[in-house]
Amino acid sequence: MPTNFTVVPVEDTPIANADYDGEILKDEDKEEPHTAAGHYSGDETPRETCSLISTDHDDSIYGINMALYEDEIDSTPMVSSLLNKLANYTNITQGVIEHEKAESEDGIQRVPVNGPQMGTFIGVFLPCMQNILGVILFLRLTWIVGTAGIMDALAIVFMCCSCTMLTAISMSAIATNGVVPAGGSYYMISRALGPEFGGAVGLCSYLGTTFAGSMYILGTMEIFLTYIMPNAAVFKAGTGEPNGMQNNMRIYGTCCLAIMVLVVFVGVKYVNKLALVFLSCVMLSIMAIYAGVIQSAIKPPDSQVCLLGNRMLQNSMFDKCQKTEVINNVTTPTKLWTLFCEGDLGNATCNEYFTQNNLTVIQAVPGLLSGVISDNMWAHYGKYKTIVEKEGKSSEPASDKTSEMPYVFNDITTFFTLLVGIYFPSVTGIMAGSNRSGDLRDPQRSIPTGTIMAIATTSFIYISCVVLFGACIDGVVLRDKYGESVNGSLVVATLAWPSSWVIVIGSFFSCCGAGLQSLTGAPRILQAISRDGIMPFLQVFGHSKSNGEPTWALLLTAAICEIGILIGSLDNVAPILSMFFLMCYLFVNLACAVQTLLRTPNWRPRFKFYHWSLSFLGMSLSLSLMFVSSWYYALVVILISGCIYKYIEYRGAEKEWGDGIRGLSLNAAQYALIKLEEAPPHTKNWRPQLLVLLKLDSDLGVKHPRLLSFTSQLKAGKGLTIVCSVLEGTYMARENIKAAMAKEKTKGFCHVVVSSNQRDGFSHLIQSAGLGGMKHNAVLMAWPANWKQSESNLSWKNFIETVRETTAAHQALLVAKNIDSFPTNQERLGVGTIDVWWIVHDGGLLMLLPFLLRQHKVWRRCKMRIFTVAQMDDNSIQMKKDLQMFLYHLRLDAKVEVVEMVRYNFDQHKLKISCNSHATLNDKAKPTSDRVHMTWTKEKLISERNRLREANMTVRDIFSMKPDQTNVRRMHTAVKLNKVVVNKSQGAQLVLLNMPGPPKNQGGDESYMEFLEVLTEGLKRVLLVRGSGREVITIYS
Repeated sequence: MPTNFTVVPVEDTPIANADYDGEILKDEDKEEPHTAAGHYSGDETPRETCSLISTDHDDSIYGINMALYEDEIDSTPMVSSLLNKLANYTNITQGVIEHEKAESEDGIQRVPVNGPQMGTFIGVFLPCMQNILGVILFLRLTWIVGTAGIMDALAIVFMCCSCTMLTAISMSAIATNGVVPAGGSYYMISRALGPEFGGAVGLCSYLGTTFAGSMYILGTMEIFLTYIMPNAAVFKAGTGEPNGMQNNMRIYGTCCLAIMVLVVFVGVKYVNKLALVFLSCVMLSIMAIYAGVIQSAIKPPDSQVCLLGNRMLQNSMFDKCQKTEVINNVTTPTKLWTLFCEGDLGNATCNEYFTQNNLTVIQAVPGLLSGVISDNMWAHYGKYKTIVEKEGKSSEPASDKTSEMPYVFNDITTFFTLLVGIYFPSVTGIMAGSNRSGDLRDPQRSIPTGTIMAIATTSFIYISCVVLFGACIDGVVLRDKYGESVNGSLVVATLAWPSSWVIVIGSFFSCCGAGLQSLTGAPRILQAISRDGIMPFLQVFGHSKSNGEPTWALLLTAAICEIGILIGSLDNVAPILSMFFLMCYLFVNLACAVQTLLRTPNWRPRFKFYHWSLSFLGMSLSLSLMFVSSWYYALVVILISGCIYKYIEYRGAEKEWGDGIRGLSLNAAQYALIKLEEAPPHTKNWRPQLLVLLKLDSDLGVKHPRLLSFTSQLKAGKGLTIVCSVLEGTYMARENIKAAMAKEKTKGFCHVVVSSNQRDGFSHLIQSAGLGGMKHNAVLMAWPANWKQSESNLSWKNFIETVRETTAAHQALLVAKNIDSFPTNQERLGVGTIDVWWIVHDGGLLMLLPFLLRQHKVWRRCKMRIFTVAQMDDNSIQMKKDLQMFLYHLRLDAKVEVVEMVRYNFDQHKLKISCNSHATLNDKAKPTSDRVHMTWTKEKLISERNRLREANMTVRDIFSMKPDQTNVRRMHTAVKLNKVVVNKSQGAQLVLLNMPGPPKNQGGDESYMEFLEVLTEGLKRVLLVRGSGREVITIYS
């Protein structure tokens, strides 16, 4: 692709002047529309636009000393120009170009615009910390530790953190291998694995980030409605509204989403300002947890839990953990007693379990030195609606209606893999910085440093919290998900110091900040995908405001986020976004591994601490976690990704990004070509590798486009196709041939040879087309129609020479006669037959071609018939049985018919040939010496030689006959054989015939053309087949 560039004089460049940098950027922007509109020809790889190279030149710059290279300046820039542009290059941030373009359209003079340039701490570390230290740490980690135990919880945290750390290492290598513009993870994957993988994984990353926003908003509302303002609930849970809590989450979550979208719409800089405030609250909350742990070792907090037997009670429903109390020397029932009993104290009817078991009070937080860590070491999984019980405490069994009692229940059935799916979203914030790469001052430095630092910091926090929670808090309290046993307070808040409200407020702002970060990053991923144009239906979401904010993408993100909010449960949303993120991480690791193993020259990451084995380990871990968390969600996400991949492939994403998949294909092709050249292919692996010889008309258009249709119909063998043409003096027909190939859906390579004459050109193509072991083994061409009426004899002479060339090269030859009557790829032939006239055996190609054709939808309804010719001394009945058995072993379904050719006598230039069908077998005459075999085998040749010797005539005498006698004999053979073929196959959809070999001497060339013309006369579609002599079909498996 020709690229337009800007002239920057070297001598007078005020490099230190900031205004001058702005002028350079403005000039580059002016050139961009011309660059995008450039054209390139053929299959040549279009070069990506680069603002670093200047090809325009001025004589004053290069002077006389560079005159030696003046003819090359347009294609190869001078070093001085290249270095000058590199020195003055400025990375234009996201949104600046759009802003300048909007001002220029208004007629206002363009001025340099400074976008939000962020460093490592503000741009990467803080967003990652906010997303990682989000809702799960404060709302679910204590419950995970209590349910799974410390050992299983550590295993969960270790697996998830290892996955994200390995992914971050791979991502760091990719991010430091070049400039990473807006799009982050999508950009890295698409440029490393191609547009198909990039689009599929990019949308997965987008959907994951969007559902993460839903999860953070639901977490925010859970904290608000459960721990901050329970009275604000519109629907009361348990009072005729079993889904009351979920309905409250939906209403308040929608309102919260609207507020967050408005904040993001105003601008990313306000989100960044709020981010520091939110993260400060998060860090204060974490510090309060560590302070509470230290305080618990000195003086445990006075937080008590009431147990009935070994069952935990909701103490928010009563004030004292007593059955009765004495007031003014009178024993009166407590509020707890009224929950289990009916009637007065003297004649009350009480719950059996309440009567037989005593109430006990235990400390919710025994403290760091209490030894409770031994009780919390192992898992305590439970089923749905089972009561949370304290292990090791005895109780009297009794039957009661537990569902109506004030116990603490498990709201879901718990098991290890479920907890993995719920916990994993807490580590998915590692892409928060890379998603906003367009707003970073130096993405190559900031993304690796900030991301790895954030993962290391948060991994330490998670691991330490798992151990400290298990060491300080009683296990029965840890399994209380919503803190119903501690007065409806957040369980982790009972450990905080100096106040539990520090945790509650900190977790609330943590979820708010993480939600804002998700709503900021997700639209930018969608905008980057839309602007690449790989999915046309998303192009509307590539538009943005004047400051670069993706407005339409933000609205779609809000709509999808609302779907997650309507689910109404944090535990149900978490596994969904886990799948999307794990799919994204899987392909990030795959991209790094592929690039590392290929060792492409452009793979030069600045980040050196990576290895392909680490990437493969991260990829395997991501895939394992997907199926461990939820196998059915994993299959759905894989199916979605596959559909997106096939859609982009179907739409034809014409993007050349130097991706690793293309490099992998190149390496695989190189390896395969070398292996193919080591030994000839086995018969079982033989397939037609076609060299299609096309003729062009005077306007350089394809003369017989249906030859390409027939080629694509023959491609059931999945072989190589090279479409060639020979021109005399010009090279401009390549695009015409490629257009015709695309129209006829012929997949293959286009090759144009310029030669002084077509004869030499076709000879060169037959000899040299292909590479290594990937060479053609068959030549397909059209019959030279109207060769008799042609003023020049070049057409049929070139044809015969091509036949000789293919014979000498041991290649098969397919000649399509009446090619313009062959069906196109859009036609569907009705019921008919493909007739094979098997005269001589030259490798079985005649058998294989109809089978390949019938794999195509054009010929699928056609039946296959095979005709063979029997001589007078052949047992035609046995031949038919043998042929049927042969076809059975070949796994070919065809009808067999044997045609007999009786003897003929020649006398003085006259030969009489009579034809008889299978029914005249009993009237066979004895063979005589003047018979000529139509089917030659070794045995027939010996018997023929003996008969000729008896008649004092040798084979040499036959071939030394005068040319006119030989031609007459051949002509009569052609006439009689044509009569038989027309009689049997005139109504066939296609007739395949053995093609006779060309004459040894050139004097009989014209007669040879006459023979072929007569042989195929009266047939609608004919394919003359001349095998290469080697077997191409076998009965063996």
